Amino acid sequence: MVTAVYNGIGAGELPVLEWVKASVSDGVNDCVELAVVGENIAMRNSRDPGGPALIFTRRELSAFIDGATKGEFQEMTV
Repeated sequence: MVTAVYNGIGAGELPVLEWVKASVSDGVNDCVELAVVGENIAMRNSRDPGGPALIFTRRELSAFIDGATKGEFQEMTV
């Protein structure tokens, strides 16, 4: 049983979660998945489902999504 959730925790060490991926994902390689963990949101790479998960507060993730929606990270994408 997981007693603490922290950034970089192995996604496989988290309790059973319902991971959600974007509908535009190719289902194999180009996907980031999100799951609710208590009051927070976990994020993992679909290519490594047991690998590290990053844990964000809802406010942190909301700020990121707002910036992405506004194109603030556009220079970093292909």
